Amino acid sequence: MSSVPERSDIDAEDKWALESIFASDEDWEDAFEDVRDRIDDLDAYEGRVTESPETLLELLELREELMRDVSVVSTYANLRSSEDTREQAYQAMSARAESMAADARSAASYVEPELQELDESELTAFVDAEPALAEYEHYFDDVLRGKPHTRSKEVEELLADLSDVTDAASEVYNMLSNADMEFPTVEDPDGEAVEISLGNFTKLQKHPNREFRREVHEAFYDRWADVRNSVGTSLKKSVTADVKLARARNYETAREAALDGPNVPVEVYDTLVETVEDNLDYLHRHADLKAQALGVDDLRMWDLYASMATGEQPEIGYEQAVEHVVEAVEPLGEAYQERMAEGLDSRWVDVYENRGKRSGAFSAGTYDTQPFILMNYQDDVASMFTLAHELGHSMHSELTNEAQPWQYSSYDIFVAEVASTVNETLLTHHLLETVEDEAFRRHVLDEYLERFRSTLFRQTMFADFEQRIHDVVEDGGALTPDRFDELYGDLKARYYEPAVVDDRIAREWMRIPHFYYGYYVYQYSTGISAATAIVERIREEGESAAVDYREALRMGGSEYPLDVLRTAGVDMRTADPIEDALAVYGTYLDEMAALI
Repeated sequence: MSSVPERSDIDAEDKWALESIFASDEDWEDAFEDVRDRIDDLDAYEGRVTESPETLLELLELREELMRDVSVVSTYANLRSSEDTREQAYQAMSARAESMAADARSAASYVEPELQELDESELTAFVDAEPALAEYEHYFDDVLRGKPHTRSKEVEELLADLSDVTDAASEVYNMLSNADMEFPTVEDPDGEAVEISLGNFTKLQKHPNREFRREVHEAFYDRWADVRNSVGTSLKKSVTADVKLARARNYETAREAALDGPNVPVEVYDTLVETVEDNLDYLHRHADLKAQALGVDDLRMWDLYASMATGEQPEIGYEQAVEHVVEAVEPLGEAYQERMAEGLDSRWVDVYENRGKRSGAFSAGTYDTQPFILMNYQDDVASMFTLAHELGHSMHSELTNEAQPWQYSSYDIFVAEVASTVNETLLTHHLLETVEDEAFRRHVLDEYLERFRSTLFRQTMFADFEQRIHDVVEDGGALTPDRFDELYGDLKARYYEPAVVDDRIAREWMRIPHFYYGYYVYQYSTGISAATAIVERIREEGESAAVDYREALRMGGSEYPLDVLRTAGVDMRTADPIEDALAVYGTYLDEMAALI
């Protein structure tokens, strides 16, 4: 029987090096107590933020010292809890850390409202009087920009205190889907029992046997039907929290509130959705090609992930994937390439799936730690691309932390998803240009097309769905599982018009954790558009374009994201990068059509 191993069965070298943060859980406990005891130090500055330039600088430095330690303590706890979501001790550790972090945010919540008592000229005078404040100028600009949406000190403190509660729907969903839900075991064409999991579902949907894919599809989504009311309630509560928090800050909509954080105009969101939906013929052509390649009259939902490349999926071991990814980023410069290789040797990556492990993949870390990457590596081409993706995030953090002070080390997701997708795109070019095995090349081309489909089209569809479900709440309507199914099913049918959309796929919204992140997913779509433009520029112009791109990565949060991308040569205020990316997608569809 094919089964998911326990974490104790995974080799140490394939686990991330969390001991580089704390040597033991006891050391974490000591650090936790120390940080918690220091939170009250912020009280001494309440009401005194604008007392003098010197006082302001003292406070900002104190807050930095505290928040850096809060971040380290919280990150360790969250990473431990991700290793095995069934482990109650680590779930408790994570909950304590989140509560402590909320307390710290609450204790510092007076800082920005008090800063907003100054106008721009007064803040400029502070900077002139205390030169060390000059590195905070972008931060000050951002604070003043948010003045219309900052409430009184009491309300800000309350909102900061409530963050632990308003995130509850996401946490409940995470525990339900990763820890409590058990998925069915199905028999593969060789008669071997295979346990379905969140980690391997997509891989099983790529199996060459169509009847097996259908069985997996039906068993998986039938299991979600068992928790339909629980998941529907959790998503409804998450959307409601988004709407109420936005209104608490004087925003008209939750979308406006979410996009105002990174200073992205809502027109960027609308341009994305409109441009993609005006070009669904590309996606429909992909669906028709897939039906032709599979030799089926009707493309079904269990066919969407099936490869258009003939033959078995090539098996790509982790070490081979590492070699390909490191070689692929050569156009970004020797220093970038070497830093990535060193990180992989330093156990940045928690490689393989184990029972209870959080599904999917992510890159995490703090200003004072190395990056950490969670993977559920499956020895396939898709996992190799996911590794490249997450390494893009990690290298972005490395370059930002090296170049920027702490207050600018956090960059917006709008930019982050560019860094990850640049690596994916470079990997595609590298493999198509260097690998001679034609079967492997076909699988690489298919993987790129699939990633483009699932990133630009699928994530834009998600973005449209997210907008629609928030509209329901903002218009005073009710969200129910049936309403979620209706809205999602209609979008799926429009996007995949050439295919047969069954009732089960209307439940797909239930398995998407990103819907709990508040207008997050559209940034995958803008990210792949910008990344495609950046890679094309690097391929055409060489080192000068790579220098601009590396400089954009080093900017971190020191500028607004649209300005950072302009440094890399891309203007996301227009539809041009999206249309150019679609044209590249069309070129690869032509190439695949010729192979078919």
